[in-house]
Amino acid sequence: MAGAGAVPLIMWADNWQMSRPSDTPAVDDQRLGTALRLVRRRRGWAQAELALRAGCSQGLVSMLERGHLETVSLRALRRVAAVLDIRIDVRARWRAGDLDRLLNARHSELHELVARWFAAELPEWVLAPEVSFAIYGERGVIDILAWHEPSRSLLVIELKTTIADVNELLGTADRKRRLAAQVAGERGWDPLTVSQWLVVADTRTNRRRVDAHMTVIRNAFPDGTWAMRRWLQRPRDTIAAMTVWATPR
Repeated sequence: MAGAGAVPLIMWADNWQMSRPSDTPAVDDQRLGTALRLVRRRRGWAQAELALRAGCSQGLVSMLERGHLETVSLRALRRVAAVLDIRIDVRARWRAGDLDRLLNARHSELHELVARWFAAELPEWVLAPEVSFAIYGERGVIDILAWHEPSRSLLVIELKTTIADVNELLGTADRKRRLAAQVAGERGWDPLTVSQWLVVADTRTNRRRVDAHMTVIRNAFPDGTWAMRRWLQRPRDTIAAMTVWATPR
């Protein structure tokens, strides 16, 4: 797997009707292939050695290095790149920023649904939205930081409208859990316990990705929706749960 120091390469998936902006730091197929070849040579490896380390054929490595990506799966590309400590990021662009606004709107919609549910069902909980932090060089934003004063329970709520990278999702969730008590302390909250709730928008793509990585996700979030509902009503000890949340179509 690519480590924290992996060299990042970005593949931009554009809407076919739109031209790529000239200032976009895109990596096209040929340039990506060249990057793979140069890093391989820097390591002093032949194509056969890279193929052996990545668990693929030398022919596939050759196709990648020549920029023939149309017949190669993204999984295979990432596997080869990871051996070279290169991280492949796939980012979609659509209509000069409209996609970002659309994704932000979906995130805000999910946030509003969760907040309204808390207000109607669990008025004892205090919600702090979009809580940013910077602690010892670790930065991020907690979507919702929830506080239950009677039990001194802290809940970190992560909202996901789209699951792109499960490993990154779990790593980010772990970092927020570790730092949550310090973040809460800045608000005058002194938690006895810190729990987590992953709330995923109910889409076909998200369900497919959750199913594909269910074992890993359940190891991090072993509890389900009903366990979380019971815990929210009478919080004690800690809980880590995942819920697939239905949103209006």
